[in-house]
Amino acid sequence: MTKPLIEITGLYKVFGRAPRTVMEQVKRGDSKDKVLAETGHTVGLKDINLNINQGEIFVIMGLSGSGKSTMIRHFNRLIDPTEGKIMVEGIDVMELSNKELEEFRRHKMSMVFQRFGLLPHRTVIDNVAYGLEIQGLEKAERYERAQNWLDTVGLKGYEKQYPAQLSGGQQQRVGLARALATDAEILLMDEAFSALDPLIRSEMQDQLIELQEKLHKTIIFITHDLDEALRIGDRIAILKDGVLVQQGTPDEILLTPADDYVEAFVKDVNRARALTVETVMQPPALRITASTIDEALAQMKQSKHDYGYHVTEDGYQGLVTQESLIDAVQDPTSDDWHEEIYEQVPSVSPDSAIEEVLTDTMSSDFSLPVVDEDGNLQGELERSAVAEIFSESSSDEPEEEEKASNAKQLESVS
Repeated sequence: MTKPLIEITGLYKVFGRAPRTVMEQVKRGDSKDKVLAETGHTVGLKDINLNINQGEIFVIMGLSGSGKSTMIRHFNRLIDPTEGKIMVEGIDVMELSNKELEEFRRHKMSMVFQRFGLLPHRTVIDNVAYGLEIQGLEKAERYERAQNWLDTVGLKGYEKQYPAQLSGGQQQRVGLARALATDAEILLMDEAFSALDPLIRSEMQDQLIELQEKLHKTIIFITHDLDEALRIGDRIAILKDGVLVQQGTPDEILLTPADDYVEAFVKDVNRARALTVETVMQPPALRITASTIDEALAQMKQSKHDYGYHVTEDGYQGLVTQESLIDAVQDPTSDDWHEEIYEQVPSVSPDSAIEEVLTDTMSSDFSLPVVDEDGNLQGELERSAVAEIFSESSSDEPEEEEKASNAKQLESVS
């Protein structure tokens, strides 16, 4: 198994005049409020243990005061922990000298701030080039790289503008370009989009996802918004009062909340929008791999299924029923596979949101074939599996209320 890029072990942060004097009280399980009332110290983080893999977007989320911003500032030691270990590529960040830490921040990690953090007296291109200037690059090279990243984030033509002349979304694009220009492997994003209007925020999320598909950076993203976390995160860690209450993939967080706190977060999420086909698809009940129609019919009869998915070396070909195969066998003019044998059933991508395929799923007499971008059959999407997504979110309701609720949800997304 590949070793994690970042490993956090036994991380504690207590704010106050003598934090180490209250560690025994914190470790024995006293609440954050009790520690504050009795000692005047604030527990920021308590026994955090997590691993972050190279090339993933790892989201840390929670409500105000949960410790998420405190956490991200430990990665580059803007805050030192009271206790614990922070390893980045096998390097103990706590052991770095001031000079080593300076180089670590310049070359290993870049940060994108909530309020943009731009220098108002510098032009856009000078803002983007600022980190490269700190790194010591020659002016021509840093301007060339800065221009490239401005083009990448859609700000070509704004090079000579000043931050005050830009919209909030444009300013955040400058901040993102500045962070990317340093070519740091790890990108820290602290509530980077929360100051933006909803539409601009959605556009920035789209751009981040698009960029990540090309760059494969390791991104640590802080947010209080579960919809944002589910949309962009490969994995999510949820904090409450400085304690890590659950971590997992978006699907795991959504479908198996660890406690009432997480369940309260996910209860109003539109599952059809958040979950993908891959989450709920099943293995194909029957792959028809025969080369002739006669052999295909024999294979289907032996399986006791009345339809199946025809696949060849070239990938998925189509859905066939036992009835259509019988008709083809009995037709003396038909001795080979042809278009009329296949049912008119749409295939769906494993990456599609359930919401996007809901109408096709519910209107089809067959489970939909799930086919990847290379044309390979990955599974089938059953109507009952999609319906179960909605029933799980209403499992505590009385049966009649549950049925009514499920019907309304299905209507709202179809």
